[in-house]
Amino acid sequence: MTTPAFRSEFMRTLEERGYIHQCSDLERLDAKAAEGPITAYIGFDATASSLHAGHLLSIMMLRTLQRTGHRPIALMGGGTTKIGDPSGKDEARKMLTDQQIADNIASIRKVFARFLDFEKSKQGFDAFQERTTLLDEGQAADNCAIMENNAAWLDELKYIPLLREVGPHFTINRMLTFDSVKLRLEREQPLTFLEFNYMILQAYDFVELNRRHGCILQMGGSDQWGNIVNGMELGRRMHGADLFALTTPLLTTSSGAKMGKTAGGAVWLDAELLSPYEYWQYWRNAGDADVERFLKLFTELPLDEIAHLAALAGQEINHAKEVLATEATALLHGRGAAEKARETARTTFAEGALAVDLPTIELPRDRFEAGLPIANAFVEAGLVASTSEARRQIKGGGLKVNDATVTDEKALLTLRDLTPEGVIKLSLGRKKHVLLKPV
Repeated sequence: MTTPAFRSEFMRTLEERGYIHQCSDLERLDAKAAEGPITAYIGFDATASSLHAGHLLSIMMLRTLQRTGHRPIALMGGGTTKIGDPSGKDEARKMLTDQQIADNIASIRKVFARFLDFEKSKQGFDAFQERTTLLDEGQAADNCAIMENNAAWLDELKYIPLLREVGPHFTINRMLTFDSVKLRLEREQPLTFLEFNYMILQAYDFVELNRRHGCILQMGGSDQWGNIVNGMELGRRMHGADLFALTTPLLTTSSGAKMGKTAGGAVWLDAELLSPYEYWQYWRNAGDADVERFLKLFTELPLDEIAHLAALAGQEINHAKEVLATEATALLHGRGAAEKARETARTTFAEGALAVDLPTIELPRDRFEAGLPIANAFVEAGLVASTSEARRQIKGGGLKVNDATVTDEKALLTLRDLTPEGVIKLSLGRKKHVLLKPV
């Protein structure tokens, strides 16, 4: 794909920072964005009570869209979550109740208030107690972000009218060629008729958002290309709409790990599920080869400053990682929480002192009175995935209790191991720490 010299700040920023993977028509989309504000959306299904770091690329694209003068729509999949996107899945998703989905959306929307500027009087955002101010003084408010819920229209659709209006524009032949369907069938994994409808409903979302808000662009991850193109073509066939598709690269770390996942589980964006300190540590632990790319994608530092940080070598690269962690954490949790996390890390690692802001796990006091097996303690703290992994780490000298290396895999933690602060500090390597607190 030959990259043109972009006229619009939006497309130029996406290209410079590495967000663009595929686009249905780069030059015409750039021309539209250069002419004046455009409206674009990304969909998020509500399968959990929080989004995770794997969603950040999409969130940052919506933020970039707004910061360059355009209007973003965060589409919550209150309707499509009931179906389940088969893309990249070997089995159907767990069916959630309407109440579970509503609760998840209520929890998730708090994250968007950190990244986007919403007009509280519209689109049901009165519940937000905080907002991030992105608009310059005097800037037109027509790019205030919108949150929609596709249940608003999908729940109201009638089956026969939908088949007659939308069905003629989809052929089974073509639907079977999409990766979300083809890969499941090739692996001889069942694909339900329910899931088979997902791509039709996602396509209909694009048509509906174009009708309601003049939305002309759908963005998403590269695995959504087929679904997005479906919506673009459906809008053209049904209403002659001039729509566009744009996707981001499939993002993995330099080690090949999927973004947003660690050995301990998902890197949640909700502070109740993952503390700001643990979130800061996730970015601080980035591989050397990932620092420049992550600084471009997940912070808003100027490109020349990023180039300077990326040029650091040896031990100095750790400074760049601290900047990455602090800037990424500040966007999600606020500058104060980010600086507090950095100071906690410096206190813990540089001075070897016990930091009270480390993640804390409370366990019944009687378990320590009886003696808690040390391998089990590290599993419950989330530092290792299993007791066998804990034993392997002990043999390699990788686990510490109160900064002392564990050498006996059969050791028991008791109340005698409590520090003066009334906790027990568990460490995996030099960077991962959890406090156990008897209650």
